[in-house]
Amino acid sequence: MAKSPIADLVSPSLADIEALADTAFTGLPDEFRALCEGVVIKVDDFPDDETLEQMECETEFDLLGLFRGRGLVQLGAGPQTGEFPSMIWLYRRPILDYWADHEETLGAIVTHVLVHEIGHHFGLSDEDMEEIERRAG
Repeated sequence: MAKSPIADLVSPSLADIEALADTAFTGLPDEFRALCEGVVIKVDDFPDDETLEQMECETEFDLLGLFRGRGLVQLGAGPQTGEFPSMIWLYRRPILDYWADHEETLGAIVTHVLVHEIGHHFGLSDEDMEEIERRAG
């Protein structure tokens, strides 16, 4: 019996999702990326329990990404002394679960989640975020 061509596939790791996020970020329009200075992008398998509770999630798979911090519209002149940097969290396992049930590529999903979470940083509309995704390719 012939071996299946997918028999040796493994699930993308945290590092793989980080690489996809880096590629997605690099592909964003220059003027958009320039405004993201200081925003930290992190990848974890799942949101922590506190986040799940705060976001009123029913399961740990409900949240693909999250922006934490003060968006540009709230920052004013700049961050306050002792303030943590704004962060974008991408959650690997929920992203992979979503990917398994949809026709989109994993890279497209990571780009979508990243743009959506950055959009929260800027206070952008859904239409603005769609345009940025379109320009990202």
